[in-house]
Amino acid sequence: MNRRLAIKQVLIFAGGMALLPSCLREEGKVSIQLKNLDITAAQENLLAEIAELIIPKTDTSGAKDLKLHLFVLKMLDDCYEPADQQQFLAGLKAFEGLEGNEVAQLVTGANSSKTGTPEEVLKFYKIMKSRTIGGYLNSKYVMSNLLIWELVPGRYNGYLRVKSA
Repeated sequence: MNRRLAIKQVLIFAGGMALLPSCLREEGKVSIQLKNLDITAAQENLLAEIAELIIPKTDTSGAKDLKLHLFVLKMLDDCYEPADQQQFLAGLKAFEGLEGNEVAQLVTGANSSKTGTPEEVLKFYKIMKSRTIGGYLNSKYVMSNLLIWELVPGRYNGYLRVKSA
């Protein structure tokens, strides 16, 4: 037997085995690792659309650009009680199967707390909105591009007039 051919085939086989786990990734699963939640890719996309309705893209980046829906999922998975997680998932199920305009109307109704909005949607929206806004305000984009932060006590301004009391 030819040694070079045997070594070549073993290396090709080993390389294939190293790449196999990345090829077997389940389609339809969320793009981040979660311990307690079971979210599909369709639900992740729906959360991205809802987050974009909360903080839309204007001349600044929106929620979808900053991937705030992933922040919401990670915070929900790590920091919330199982009962709150189940309420969130129940509210998310109310959005499934709706078209873009219907989702926007349901979000608008939950935001204004209109009567007739289901209770699970209101609980879902409360968590979603608070975590989305918190993630936006603490994001690297906002902290470095939108807010001008100076260390306390700030700059010294020798020309500032002081008014007497």
